[in-house]
Amino acid sequence: MKLQGLLWGALFPLMFADAAVAADGNATQDPPARKVRLALITDKFISPVNMAVPRDGTGRLFFCQKEGKVWIVKKDGSLLPKPFLDVSSDMVKVNPAYDERGLLGMAFHPDFKKNRKFYVYYSAPVEKPVKKVLDHKSRLVEFTASAADPNVADPASKRVLMEINQPESNHNGGQLEFGADGYLYIGLGDGGGGGDKHGTAGNGQDLGTLLGKILRIDVNGNPYRIPADNPFVKTAGAKPEIWAYGLRNPWRFSFDRSTRKLFAGDVGQALYEEVDIITKGGNYGWRIMEGYHDFNVPAGADKSKLIAPIHEYDHDLGISITGGYVYRGKAIPSLKGGYVFGDYNGKTFVLAPKGSKWERADLELTDRPKDNPFILSWGEDEEGEIYMLTSSSTKDGFKGAVYKLIPAR
Repeated sequence: MKLQGLLWGALFPLMFADAAVAADGNATQDPPARKVRLALITDKFISPVNMAVPRDGTGRLFFCQKEGKVWIVKKDGSLLPKPFLDVSSDMVKVNPAYDERGLLGMAFHPDFKKNRKFYVYYSAPVEKPVKKVLDHKSRLVEFTASAADPNVADPASKRVLMEINQPESNHNGGQLEFGADGYLYIGLGDGGGGGDKHGTAGNGQDLGTLLGKILRIDVNGNPYRIPADNPFVKTAGAKPEIWAYGLRNPWRFSFDRSTRKLFAGDVGQALYEEVDIITKGGNYGWRIMEGYHDFNVPAGADKSKLIAPIHEYDHDLGISITGGYVYRGKAIPSLKGGYVFGDYNGKTFVLAPKGSKWERADLELTDRPKDNPFILSWGEDEEGEIYMLTSSSTKDGFKGAVYKLIPAR
């Protein structure tokens, strides 16, 4: 499919109040790099793809290992020897070298301190004969931490809230975040393959499927409830769980704890990566658009209602975006209010607001590991400090590591 390379702003200027200055998403003059250091937190397990914190005052950090285990790093920096949770026997077997399936997301209930509930998202197998048309299913599950030992989950508390059929192995999303409204937001990719070749218009644009969407549900139900103000509750044929659509693979999204805006890094197809601010009922264009550019535009399509990214970059710079966090910590004042994110290839950036625009600067990391690890994910602790989750290929196999961003010397 031929890319047209047309900047939406040339066609719909009112849509780009928050877009970057130049067509490629960059400011016309590169701003100076921001500088931070990396402090190693742990390198004792592989494939750390997600970090979650319970906000219960304990200072514990929880890390999802793609292969199916959740590990705890205590406030003093020590890694507990036994996993908090192990769902590997309930999952598909994943390849530590590269696999977009696995244990991909975790979030704690807003009332975790009282009810001990938390949620995980992982890839579960499908049985024959369904296996002929499906690769796996994504499963959203509630567990409860043990009353006797807060550092261990109770496996008997397992409650399946949702299962979503996945036609391909890739583009699984997996981010889980509770909003200030108390509802759980869930990121789902478009079902995988290339070019979203699902149905007549692709899953991203189809409101009749959960794929290619960000969902919003109330977990305090059986198995859950639909919030009455979800945007498509009264739309015929639409899935009422949908909050926003037109996404390819939202690989990590987060709420700015100050403004409450929802930032998402949406992985591109072959040429462009993008950052979006997700709003209620928004259509973010995929597969009609990739970033600011035409991708697969059906005849008579109305692009005027599509919401453009606040930023894009091309594959001369990166290969796959890893969404991050707006920095609201206190240790690194130079990052305050900036959206910290990276690319799977190891490059790191900050988007800073400049008037109605967003300006990208490099994030220079001192004490960077010599093996230049792949960036798998980011995390934010109770104080708003940011962590980088990585994986490296070594002579002894793959090695995972978690680093905290700290002030440069």
